[in-house]
Amino acid sequence: RCWKGETSDVIFECSPGVESIRNFSPAGYVGWNMSVPDQYRADFILSELKQFESEKVFPQLTFICLPNDHTSGTSAGCPTPAACMADNDLALGRIVEGLSHSTFWKEMAIFVIEDDPQAGWDHVSGYRTTAWVISPWSKRNKTISTLYNTTSVLRTIEQILGLPPMNRFDASASPMFDCFQEQPDYSPYDCVPNLVPLDQMNPSPTAILDPILRDDALVSGTLNFLQIDAAPEDTLNRILWRSQKGSEDPYPSWAVQVFDDEQEEQEQRQLRITPAESK
Repeated sequence: RCWKGETSDVIFECSPGVESIRNFSPAGYVGWNMSVPDQYRADFILSELKQFESEKVFPQLTFICLPNDHTSGTSAGCPTPAACMADNDLALGRIVEGLSHSTFWKEMAIFVIEDDPQAGWDHVSGYRTTAWVISPWSKRNKTISTLYNTTSVLRTIEQILGLPPMNRFDASASPMFDCFQEQPDYSPYDCVPNLVPLDQMNPSPTAILDPILRDDALVSGTLNFLQIDAAPEDTLNRILWRSQKGSEDPYPSWAVQVFDDEQEEQEQRQLRITPAESK
Protein backbone atom coordinates (compact mmCIF):
# COMPACT_ATOMS: atom_id res chain seq x y z
CA ARG A 1 0.00 0.00 0.00
CA CYS A 2 2.93 2.30 0.67
CA TRP A 3 5.92 1.70 -1.57
CA LYS A 4 8.10 4.24 0.23
CA GLY A 5 8.47 2.12 3.38
CA GLU A 6 8.54 3.14 7.02
CA THR A 7 12.00 4.68 6.86
CA SER A 8 14.09 6.43 4.25
CA ASP A 9 17.29 4.41 4.74
CA VAL A 10 16.87 2.23 1.64
CA ILE A 11 19.14 3.31 -1.21
CA PHE A 12 18.77 1.92 -4.73
CA GLU A 13 21.70 2.00 -7.11
CA CYS A 14 22.33 0.51 -10.52
CA SER A 15 25.04 0.37 -13.14
CA PRO A 16 24.45 0.44 -16.92
CA GLY A 17 25.29 -2.67 -18.89
CA VAL A 18 26.57 -0.56 -21.81
CA GLU A 19 29.65 1.44 -20.89
CA SER A 20 29.09 4.19 -23.48
CA ILE A 21 25.87 5.34 -21.78
CA ARG A 22 27.26 5.42 -18.23
CA ASN A 23 27.64 9.20 -18.17
CA PHE A 24 24.04 9.63 -19.31
CA SER A 25 22.43 7.11 -16.95
CA PRO A 26 21.35 8.15 -13.43
CA ALA A 27 22.73 5.67 -10.88
CA GLY A 28 19.67 6.07 -8.67
CA TYR A 29 17.25 4.66 -11.23
CA VAL A 30 16.57 0.93 -11.04
CA GLY A 31 16.05 -1.01 -14.24
CA TRP A 32 15.28 -4.72 -14.07
CA ASN A 33 14.44 -5.66 -10.48
CA MET A 34 11.03 -7.15 -9.76
CA SER A 35 11.34 -6.39 -6.03
CA VAL A 36 11.28 -2.65 -6.76
CA PRO A 37 7.79 -1.26 -7.53
CA ASP A 38 7.35 0.82 -10.66
CA GLN A 39 5.99 3.53 -8.32
CA TYR A 40 9.55 4.09 -7.14
CA ARG A 41 10.64 4.54 -10.73
CA ALA A 42 7.80 7.01 -11.32
CA ASP A 43 8.83 8.91 -8.18
CA PHE A 44 12.38 9.12 -9.53
CA ILE A 45 11.30 10.37 -12.96
CA LEU A 46 8.99 13.01 -11.46
CA SER A 47 11.77 14.16 -9.14
CA GLU A 48 14.11 14.48 -12.13
CA LEU A 49 11.38 16.41 -13.97
CA LYS A 50 11.22 18.98 -11.17
CA GLN A 51 14.96 19.43 -11.43
CA PHE A 52 14.76 19.85 -15.21
CA GLU A 53 12.02 22.45 -14.82
CA SER A 54 14.09 24.41 -12.33
CA GLU A 55 16.99 24.34 -14.80
CA LYS A 56 14.64 25.10 -17.74
CA VAL A 57 16.19 22.35 -19.85
CA PHE A 58 15.06 18.83 -20.74
CA PRO A 59 17.08 16.07 -22.49
CA GLN A 60 16.41 15.71 -26.20
CA LEU A 61 16.02 11.93 -25.81
CA THR A 62 15.10 9.92 -22.71
CA PHE A 63 14.55 6.18 -22.29
CA ILE A 64 12.43 4.97 -19.38
CA CYS A 65 12.11 1.32 -18.36
CA LEU A 66 9.06 0.22 -16.35
CA PRO A 67 9.57 -3.57 -16.12
CA ASN A 68 7.02 -4.74 -13.56
CA ASP A 69 4.47 -5.80 -16.17
CA HIS A 70 6.71 -8.85 -16.61
CA THR A 71 5.41 -10.00 -13.18
CA SER A 72 6.91 -12.62 -10.87
CA GLY A 73 4.37 -15.23 -11.88
CA THR A 74 2.46 -16.47 -8.86
CA SER A 75 5.51 -16.64 -6.59
CA ALA A 76 4.44 -16.57 -2.95
CA GLY A 77 4.90 -13.22 -1.22
CA CYS A 78 5.23 -11.29 -4.50
CA PRO A 79 2.55 -9.01 -5.97
CA THR A 80 -0.06 -10.85 -8.01
CA PRO A 81 0.16 -10.53 -11.79
CA ALA A 82 -2.85 -8.19 -11.67
CA ALA A 83 -1.13 -6.02 -9.05
CA CYS A 84 2.05 -5.93 -11.16
CA MET A 85 0.08 -4.72 -14.16
CA ALA A 86 -1.73 -2.13 -12.03
CA ASP A 87 1.62 -0.95 -10.69
CA ASN A 88 2.97 -0.65 -14.23
CA ASP A 89 -0.11 1.16 -15.55
CA LEU A 90 -0.22 3.58 -12.62
CA ALA A 91 3.48 4.41 -12.93
CA LEU A 92 3.11 5.16 -16.64
CA GLY A 93 0.02 7.26 -15.98
CA ARG A 94 1.77 9.28 -13.28
CA ILE A 95 4.77 9.92 -15.53
CA VAL A 96 2.60 11.01 -18.48
CA GLU A 97 0.56 13.22 -16.16
CA GLY A 98 3.71 14.91 -14.87
CA LEU A 99 5.20 15.39 -18.32
CA SER A 100 1.98 16.68 -19.87
CA HIS A 101 1.58 19.26 -17.10
CA SER A 102 5.20 20.40 -17.46
CA THR A 103 6.57 23.41 -19.28
CA PHE A 104 8.16 21.05 -21.82
CA TRP A 105 4.87 19.51 -22.99
CA LYS A 106 4.40 21.69 -26.08
CA GLU A 107 7.47 20.17 -27.76
CA MET A 108 7.23 16.64 -26.43
CA ALA A 109 6.41 13.24 -27.92
CA ILE A 110 6.20 10.08 -25.81
CA PHE A 111 6.34 6.62 -27.38
CA VAL A 112 5.27 3.62 -25.28
CA ILE A 113 5.95 0.08 -26.49
CA GLU A 114 6.40 -3.40 -25.06
CA ASP A 115 9.83 -4.97 -25.20
CA ASP A 116 8.69 -8.58 -25.79
CA PRO A 117 5.37 -8.61 -27.65
CA GLN A 118 6.22 -11.91 -29.29
CA ALA A 119 6.09 -13.64 -25.89
CA GLY A 120 2.45 -12.79 -25.21
CA TRP A 121 0.59 -15.21 -27.43
CA ASP A 122 -3.14 -15.74 -26.83
CA HIS A 123 -6.09 -15.28 -29.20
CA VAL A 124 -4.20 -12.50 -31.03
CA SER A 125 -0.97 -13.22 -32.88
CA GLY A 126 2.13 -12.61 -30.80
CA TYR A 127 3.56 -10.72 -33.75
CA ARG A 128 1.06 -7.95 -33.07
CA THR A 129 1.41 -5.53 -30.20
CA THR A 130 0.22 -2.17 -28.97
CA ALA A 131 1.99 1.17 -29.03
CA TRP A 132 1.00 4.57 -27.72
CA VAL A 133 2.01 7.93 -29.17
CA ILE A 134 1.40 10.67 -26.60
CA SER A 135 1.96 14.27 -27.65
CA PRO A 136 0.16 17.56 -28.28
CA TRP A 137 0.79 16.69 -31.93
CA SER A 138 -0.60 13.14 -31.82
CA LYS A 139 -4.17 12.30 -32.79
CA ARG A 140 -6.44 11.97 -29.75
CA ASN A 141 -8.80 9.05 -29.13
CA LYS A 142 -7.76 7.35 -32.36
CA THR A 143 -6.78 3.76 -33.06
CA ILE A 144 -4.29 3.70 -35.93
CA SER A 145 -4.16 0.37 -37.77
CA THR A 146 -1.36 1.25 -40.18
CA LEU A 147 1.30 -1.47 -40.28
CA TYR A 148 4.22 -0.30 -38.16
CA ASN A 149 6.91 -2.13 -36.23
CA THR A 150 9.51 -1.29 -33.58
CA THR A 151 11.87 0.20 -36.15
CA SER A 152 9.03 2.55 -37.17
CA VAL A 153 9.14 4.00 -33.66
CA LEU A 154 12.90 4.39 -33.92
CA ARG A 155 12.66 5.97 -37.38
CA THR A 156 10.03 8.44 -36.14
CA ILE A 157 12.23 9.49 -33.22
CA GLU A 158 15.15 9.94 -35.61
CA GLN A 159 13.00 12.10 -37.88
CA ILE A 160 11.89 14.30 -34.98
CA LEU A 161 15.45 14.78 -33.72
CA GLY A 162 16.96 15.18 -37.18
CA LEU A 163 19.15 12.10 -36.82
CA PRO A 164 20.26 9.92 -39.76
CA PRO A 165 19.34 6.22 -39.81
CA MET A 166 21.79 3.86 -38.14
CA ASN A 167 21.37 0.98 -40.60
CA ARG A 168 19.15 -0.35 -43.37
CA PHE A 169 16.47 -1.53 -40.95
CA ASP A 170 15.51 1.86 -39.55
CA ALA A 171 16.29 3.51 -42.91
CA SER A 172 13.63 1.37 -44.60
CA ALA A 173 11.08 1.62 -41.76
CA SER A 174 7.93 3.69 -42.24
CA PRO A 175 7.73 6.79 -40.00
CA MET A 176 4.51 6.92 -37.98
CA PHE A 177 2.99 9.82 -39.92
CA ASP A 178 -0.58 8.56 -39.45
CA CYS A 179 -0.31 9.03 -35.69
CA PHE A 180 0.23 12.79 -35.86
CA GLN A 181 -1.86 15.85 -36.69
CA GLU A 182 -1.01 19.31 -37.98
CA GLN A 183 -2.76 21.26 -35.20
CA PRO A 184 -1.63 20.64 -31.61
CA ASP A 185 -3.89 19.88 -28.66
CA TYR A 186 -2.09 21.06 -25.54
CA SER A 187 -4.59 19.67 -23.03
CA PRO A 188 -2.74 17.55 -20.43
CA TYR A 189 -3.42 14.05 -19.20
CA ASP A 190 -4.74 13.34 -15.71
CA CYS A 191 -3.76 9.98 -14.26
CA VAL A 192 -6.51 7.46 -13.48
CA PRO A 193 -6.25 5.76 -10.04
CA ASN A 194 -5.50 2.06 -9.92
CA LEU A 195 -8.45 -0.30 -9.37
CA VAL A 196 -6.33 -3.27 -8.24
CA PRO A 197 -4.50 -2.79 -4.91
CA LEU A 198 -0.75 -2.60 -5.44
CA ASP A 199 -0.21 -4.65 -2.29
CA GLN A 200 -2.33 -7.58 -3.47
CA MET A 201 0.09 -10.45 -2.88
CA ASN A 202 0.33 -14.02 -4.12
CA PRO A 203 -0.63 -16.47 -1.36
CA SER A 204 1.51 -19.30 -0.05
CA PRO A 205 1.08 -22.52 -2.05
CA THR A 206 -0.27 -24.20 1.08
CA ALA A 207 -3.19 -21.75 1.06
CA ILE A 208 -4.19 -22.57 -2.54
CA LEU A 209 -6.90 -25.23 -2.81
CA ASP A 210 -6.75 -25.79 -6.57
CA PRO A 211 -3.94 -28.34 -7.14
CA ILE A 212 -3.05 -26.93 -10.57
CA LEU A 213 -2.78 -23.36 -9.28
CA ARG A 214 -0.85 -24.66 -6.27
CA ASP A 215 1.65 -26.31 -8.61
CA ASP A 216 1.88 -23.06 -10.58
CA ALA A 217 2.85 -21.23 -7.39
CA LEU A 218 5.48 -23.85 -6.59
CA VAL A 219 6.91 -23.67 -10.12
CA SER A 220 6.89 -19.85 -10.03
CA GLY A 221 9.05 -20.01 -6.91
CA THR A 222 11.72 -21.88 -8.88
CA LEU A 223 11.81 -19.56 -11.91
CA ASN A 224 14.60 -17.04 -12.42
CA PHE A 225 13.12 -13.55 -12.17
CA LEU A 226 16.45 -11.99 -11.19
CA GLN A 227 17.60 -11.73 -14.81
CA ILE A 228 15.76 -10.26 -17.77
CA ASP A 229 13.46 -12.79 -19.46
CA ALA A 230 15.27 -15.74 -17.89
CA ALA A 231 12.02 -17.55 -17.04
CA PRO A 232 10.86 -19.99 -19.78
CA GLU A 233 8.25 -17.98 -21.65
CA ASP A 234 5.82 -20.84 -22.37
CA THR A 235 5.84 -21.96 -18.74
CA LEU A 236 5.30 -18.43 -17.47
CA ASN A 237 2.62 -17.66 -20.05
CA ARG A 238 0.61 -20.69 -18.97
CA ILE A 239 0.96 -19.74 -15.30
CA LEU A 240 -0.21 -16.19 -16.03
CA TRP A 241 -3.12 -17.46 -18.13
CA ARG A 242 -4.37 -19.71 -15.32
CA SER A 243 -3.83 -17.03 -12.69
CA GLN A 244 -6.33 -14.82 -14.51
CA LYS A 245 -8.63 -17.38 -16.15
CA GLY A 246 -8.57 -20.22 -13.65
CA SER A 247 -7.36 -23.77 -14.19
CA GLU A 248 -10.42 -24.94 -16.13
CA ASP A 249 -10.24 -22.41 -18.97
CA PRO A 250 -8.05 -24.12 -21.62
CA TYR A 251 -4.84 -22.39 -22.65
CA PRO A 252 -4.97 -21.43 -26.38
CA SER A 253 -2.04 -23.62 -27.37
CA TRP A 254 -3.38 -23.66 -30.94
CA ALA A 255 -2.43 -19.99 -31.24
CA VAL A 256 0.94 -20.25 -29.55
CA GLN A 257 4.29 -20.67 -31.21
CA VAL A 258 6.84 -21.87 -28.69
CA PHE A 259 10.48 -20.98 -29.23
CA ASP A 260 13.47 -22.63 -27.60
CA ASP A 261 15.25 -19.62 -26.11
CA GLU A 262 18.60 -21.40 -25.75
CA GLN A 263 18.47 -22.74 -29.32
CA GLU A 264 17.53 -19.31 -30.67
CA GLU A 265 20.40 -17.69 -28.76
CA GLN A 266 22.82 -20.29 -30.12
CA GLU A 267 21.61 -19.66 -33.67
CA GLN A 268 22.08 -15.91 -33.18
CA ARG A 269 25.63 -16.51 -31.97
CA GLN A 270 26.31 -18.59 -35.09
CA LEU A 271 25.02 -15.79 -37.29
CA ARG A 272 27.44 -13.36 -35.65
CA ILE A 273 30.45 -15.52 -36.56
CA THR A 274 32.10 -14.19 -39.71
CA PRO A 275 33.46 -16.55 -42.42
CA ALA A 276 37.01 -15.65 -41.41
CA GLU A 277 36.30 -16.54 -37.79
CA SER A 278 34.68 -19.86 -38.68
CA LYS A 279 37.70 -21.20 -40.61
